[in-house]
Amino acid sequence: MSHKILLVEDDATTADYIARGLTEEGFTVDRASDGRDGLFLATGRTHDAIILDRMLPGMDGMAVLAALRAAAIETPVIILSALAAAEDRVAGLTTGSDDYLAKPFSFAELLARLRLIIRRRTAGPVPETRLTCGDLKIDLLSRRVTRGGRTIELQPREFRLLDFLMRHQGEVVTRTMLLEGVWDYHFDPGTNVIDVHISKLRRKIDEEGEAPLIHTVRGAGYRLGDQG
Repeated sequence: MSHKILLVEDDATTADYIARGLTEEGFTVDRASDGRDGLFLATGRTHDAIILDRMLPGMDGMAVLAALRAAAIETPVIILSALAAAEDRVAGLTTGSDDYLAKPFSFAELLARLRLIIRRRTAGPVPETRLTCGDLKIDLLSRRVTRGGRTIELQPREFRLLDFLMRHQGEVVTRTMLLEGVWDYHFDPGTNVIDVHISKLRRKIDEEGEAPLIHTVRGAGYRLGDQG
């Protein structure tokens, strides 16, 4: 699939050089030579990334970037600039750019950085490693569970059960959902295995004096949340 790039660059020689190189690499390129036109194209079309010169006529690149982020447009942006000092790079990144490349630059480096920010965007969200429900916290990497600062020791099945409830907090979780999601059963074994494990988990999670978090919903299942 061809990725669409918006190139906002007022220097015709530089713009032609970048656009030609990107086209040869299979990209589709939209071009603008001033900040206002660049902002218009960025807000009116869908691009996979934007290459944005910092010093532009009409509206400078930093202002364009700030306007995009203020409008909740999260298209990845690489800023190109002759300003290469550390504070200039920091200003660009703080304003919302994904990368900052100083001029003069090599096309190979620009291409590599462009592909990287596109890959980051299409890689999908980073999986959650920590789940929270009130003062109950679960760290999926360390498998540490705490409530109000106290550590809760759980058996592997109890941890898996809590993980499932945390991911569905606020929802009524049925016996069928628990059997499939926690025990990998696709049938009802006809035992009280769920009730036993819920009871054990509840005793560990909801100690005396703490607001109960695990609630039984009669005739339906269980729910994890602040209120019954």
